[in-house]
Amino acid sequence: MFSKILIANRGEIACRIIRTAQRLGIRTVAIYSDADRDALHVALADEAVHIGPAAASESYLSKQKVIAAAQHTQAEAIHPGYGFLSENADFAEAVEAAGLVFIGPSPASIRAMGLKDAAKALMERAGVPVVPGYHGDGQEPGFLVEQADGIGFPVLIKARAGGGGKGMRRVDRPEDFGASLEAAKREARSAFGDDAVLIEKYLIKPRHIEIQVFGDSHGNAVHLFERDCSLQRRHQKVIEEAPAPGMTEEMRSAMGEAAVRAARAIDYRGAGTVEFIADVSDGLSPDRFFFMEMNTRLQVEHPVTEAIAGVDLVEWQLRVASGEPLPKTQGELTINGWAFEARIYAEDPARGFLPATGTLSHLSFPEGDVRIDAGVREGDSITPHYDPLIAKLTVLAPDRPAALAKLTHGLEQTQVAGTTTNLDFLIRLSRQPDFATGHPDTGLIDRNVEALTATQQPGDAALAIAAIVEAGGFAKTVGNDPWHSLGAWQLWGEASRPVTLHFAGGHKSCRVTAKGRIFFSVAFDDRSVLVRLFEDDEVDRRVEIDGRQFHVDIFETPLAVTLFFDGHTHHFHRLDPLDGAEEAASGGDRVVAPMPGLVKIVRVREGDTVAKGQALIIMEAMKMELTLSAARDGIVESLHVGEGDQTSESAVLLSLRPEDAA
Repeated sequence: MFSKILIANRGEIACRIIRTAQRLGIRTVAIYSDADRDALHVALADEAVHIGPAAASESYLSKQKVIAAAQHTQAEAIHPGYGFLSENADFAEAVEAAGLVFIGPSPASIRAMGLKDAAKALMERAGVPVVPGYHGDGQEPGFLVEQADGIGFPVLIKARAGGGGKGMRRVDRPEDFGASLEAAKREARSAFGDDAVLIEKYLIKPRHIEIQVFGDSHGNAVHLFERDCSLQRRHQKVIEEAPAPGMTEEMRSAMGEAAVRAARAIDYRGAGTVEFIADVSDGLSPDRFFFMEMNTRLQVEHPVTEAIAGVDLVEWQLRVASGEPLPKTQGELTINGWAFEARIYAEDPARGFLPATGTLSHLSFPEGDVRIDAGVREGDSITPHYDPLIAKLTVLAPDRPAALAKLTHGLEQTQVAGTTTNLDFLIRLSRQPDFATGHPDTGLIDRNVEALTATQQPGDAALAIAAIVEAGGFAKTVGNDPWHSLGAWQLWGEASRPVTLHFAGGHKSCRVTAKGRIFFSVAFDDRSVLVRLFEDDEVDRRVEIDGRQFHVDIFETPLAVTLFFDGHTHHFHRLDPLDGAEEAASGGDRVVAPMPGLVKIVRVREGDTVAKGQALIIMEAMKMELTLSAARDGIVESLHVGEGDQTSESAVLLSLRPEDAA
């Protein structure tokens, strides 16, 4: 076994690897960029090495800097985690050339699966079923249109390199193919440096089921059962579970054997995932699943497999990389229970899942038998430089209904203030009827997106509590307790103050009247609410509103008030008159940057006439493309950015004027 390893990654996966390594008595070396100097993974590691600026291309993606850091600290091996350099065959080769061990598959195995078109051809030869489509070298747009026509719409355009939904577009009509191809190639070129694509038949009702495989250097290979990753948006997984609902032993055996054949075909060593797509138009069937790709690394969703199989896959990686055989044979592996994992992101589902930034002024996870994999702490910042994942929440229970109930409860007990999150979306998704009854498919979120992402409007209780907080006038700093500071303005008897609350999708005016030290009346236009504050300790706060009692937590920053109660999160913001985003949100004449990013494409010039909804500027931020469109008809009066410019959040990029303006 190794005595010291370097982890060539950041965030939650770096923290997760560190914890297993330290349990095994292995010293760990972290690497960090300027933006991560005070990050959690740096604090957890035994030592850490600075490797460059915030930009990943100059730090975490620099092969030379990573290897130099390992050599300088006398690490024996490098664990790549997932993302960044984890599936880079040249990096794995350079690690081995430097006399270090790459904790992962061989460079040859990575290359064999690195390009989806070549991988599919290899799998066909190995007897693994593949999705019908075009996987050749021809990339001329007209030729690809012909191939798509031959396959039959809808089709899926996929970058042959990389993954994570980058360079992927569904196309339903021939007339949309050209624009989708251009966008997919542009995104693939930016993400992977390779804009070649393949075309596949898009299955109308598919499920994404993947098999965890593991091989060693002694010729052994096993599978650790399946994960269902069908709940996706933009081809990014949202909630994963293991085992897959409705899976029969016959189909599990067929898929497991196909995955092991795939691994053996490339002499695979270490952890890998063979991803299949299953046509479930007539239910799961062992003759209707197809190979999509193989991820030659540890997957983000690996905790659900660890939960049901009772293993530590990172420990397996370390043991196999150090030359040991697999810890278990296929016959020794069994499924015990049901597991779910939900990915908690800093993003705004109501705005198309736009990534969010901010400082985590409050971060609290449920206690008890719930697994949390996080790469951030309270007080850390979510920056535009990297993926906005806050944490993964994983639960295990004896059966699916119990596990799903545990997942929902765990999400309801999770508290995040300081940034917008997808928590309410995840809670609604966990209760969605088709999913709850075990019938997920990859189109489920898209079909129900409006109901799943609708802005949570605050009810009377939330409005009343927020109004009392605002009326209290206490210092605008995190951690102040309104229970101890509301009394100052009540000393002169019954006092009253007007309050206007601002929240996503609207605002509400009211009047707060103190009826005594712990009683308040909150009057709206057509009703009033009586609120009593209980003088409990700082951990267990309660309010009584119109005869109903709630437990509540309140967190305040200079720009917002966040309430957690009754399983919901409510954000109330204070308006900044200089914030250009306010005008954009109300359909103004300015197009502003929703977050810091890079201007990729400007589609208009000054003086152009544009229509409402027309794409004006394409930005790149947090590993995704954002299309900014005209909020109304008009003429481009001024353009403030060009292609290649970096922008800050709420920067004005473009101004419009009405067509009939002088």
